[in-house]
Amino acid sequence: MFEKILAAKKRLHGHANVTPVHTSRTLNELVGAEVYLKCENFQRIGAFKFRGAFNSISQLSEAEKARGVLTYSSGNHAQAVALVGRLLGVQTTIIMPDNAPATKRAATEGYGATIIEYDPAKQSREDIAKELEAEHGYTLIPPYDHIDVVAGQGTAALELFEEVGDLDMLLTPCGGGGLLSGSAIAARGMSPGCRVIGIEPELADDATKSFHTKKLHTVHNPPTIADGTRTPSLGKITFPLVLEYVDDMKTVSEEAIIEAVKFLFYRMKLVVEPSGALGLAALLSKAVVAEGRVGIIISGGNIDAATMTRILNS
Repeated sequence: MFEKILAAKKRLHGHANVTPVHTSRTLNELVGAEVYLKCENFQRIGAFKFRGAFNSISQLSEAEKARGVLTYSSGNHAQAVALVGRLLGVQTTIIMPDNAPATKRAATEGYGATIIEYDPAKQSREDIAKELEAEHGYTLIPPYDHIDVVAGQGTAALELFEEVGDLDMLLTPCGGGGLLSGSAIAARGMSPGCRVIGIEPELADDATKSFHTKKLHTVHNPPTIADGTRTPSLGKITFPLVLEYVDDMKTVSEEAIIEAVKFLFYRMKLVVEPSGALGLAALLSKAVVAEGRVGIIISGGNIDAATMTRILNS
């Protein structure tokens, strides 16, 4: 699987941004460790999702590309698929919940995607996708449960290790597990002694429960501010990968997430969405005790003005 991440890096060369790694002496003093933030908020579409979308769609046959691509997403993966479709000349259709962040929906439409809206309280996005696949022959590129998507996401951690060397610990946000499993596989290949810890909101702790019980748990429509982690569960592909490669899972409170977003904004001048701040939230709240050299994947920066205003005023 590590070889797939190396191959994905070659495919992404010249298409994805090699995002910067930021540090903060203040942060290091607060947590008692050397912390390296891999800033995927500077990735194309503002999140790591571009990596997996490009790696998977670029490998489709010409016939598959001609029929078009379908996905479902609350935002970042939607934007990524839409942009990759525009870059590669592939028509994209995105199933989005009616409560998706306005900025993410607007960006997705701006890249030329056709959006199909649904009510997550009444409809299943998977069921809608099956109907559209059967009717139009689209190729489904899911947000996380796809080997090529996982491999693409793993290139973010790969770049981090290439830049800073061995780490003692890597903290990665977890929604559906694509970024987490890809990061853990990259860590195993690049820095075998590194402990990889997935971080979830307490209100969306399906993966944490699944990891510790070794049975798949589901949390439907969790009311967390970290909208990128509202996936109901790990996937058929990502769950076994998380069990095999990840060392631990921890959760953080909504208050801790908010404080992390504020720290990144005020102290480091970084605009980071709540889902992207989960790793830092774990360190600042002591949900994870820092050890030695610590990497954190800052997974995205797509936050709407209303949410950021509410956070900064809290």
